[in-house]
Amino acid sequence: MKAVVITSPGGPEVLQLREVEDAAVGDGEILIRVTATALNRADTLQRKGSYPVPAGASPYPGLECSGVVEAVGKGVKRWTIGDQVCALLAGGGYAEKVAVPAGQVLPLPSGVSLTEAAGLPEVACTVWSTVFMTSRLSPGESFLVHGGSSGIGTFAIQIAKHIGAKVFVTAGSAEKLAFCKDLGADVCINYKTEDFVARVKEETGGKGVDVILDNVGGPYFQRNLESLGVDGRLFIIGFQGGNTTQANLGPLLARRLTVQAAGLRGRAIEDKARIVAEVEKQVWPAVEAGRVRPVIHCSFPLAQAAEAHRLMESSAHTGKILLLPS
Repeated sequence: MKAVVITSPGGPEVLQLREVEDAAVGDGEILIRVTATALNRADTLQRKGSYPVPAGASPYPGLECSGVVEAVGKGVKRWTIGDQVCALLAGGGYAEKVAVPAGQVLPLPSGVSLTEAAGLPEVACTVWSTVFMTSRLSPGESFLVHGGSSGIGTFAIQIAKHIGAKVFVTAGSAEKLAFCKDLGADVCINYKTEDFVARVKEETGGKGVDVILDNVGGPYFQRNLESLGVDGRLFIIGFQGGNTTQANLGPLLARRLTVQAAGLRGRAIEDKARIVAEVEKQVWPAVEAGRVRPVIHCSFPLAQAAEAHRLMESSAHTGKILLLPS
């Protein structure tokens, strides 16, 4: 099969499409012939050599895909050859075929094309496991997501609105903020020209929001604490701005704040299966009802993975960027 290989740590140019050994299906796994895969920020970190591949995972990038089941391993009961599916991966999506534990596979939701479905598993599992399963965002609460026009952000806006939350977003241009508004965001803040803490306080009558999903890290930590209300919850899923900071921890005590952080890729297979099952139960009905949709910016042939990475790192996109093997 063909797969995108990271020839050495470095810039996008190190991504090369090469002939490699076929993916093999193991017990409890299915083999998917990939229709599409989607880029995630973690892919760019892996390319640079700063995000080690988990033990036992494919060395090729790609944390989600859609496609058709081509083979079924021993012990797999739900899936059969020919099923159209999408899946959460520990790696290997940038290839023509990928093997994945059966518990990390989702059925193609009705109303979504097989290609577009590649942009759902990682964002759905990340947002649902953090904002809802852990931080327990509830109807009537307020929610701030940084990077509202990203793949994570565009999904988070839609699912939070669907459950009845008031949604705040930050983004870096009027165009991106307008895009977020169209998706349902209630309060749109340009982080380049506005102080998001002041705007949050203004919009909430000084109270602050209930939940924040943050991918910036260190530079936003203090400001996130200041933006939370009593019993507020901050969930950190990335460190795009850096992973160190000096902070006044007083607000944690004064307002009973909770700070948590987690990744998805390195979790145990059983943990991922539990998250995927919850996503199918709680999120897939909203997708099939048209209340939540995959937001796709554009797609590239698999051979142009380097160009796709350049686009992602320019932050000029809104939503997901796809790679197509054929």
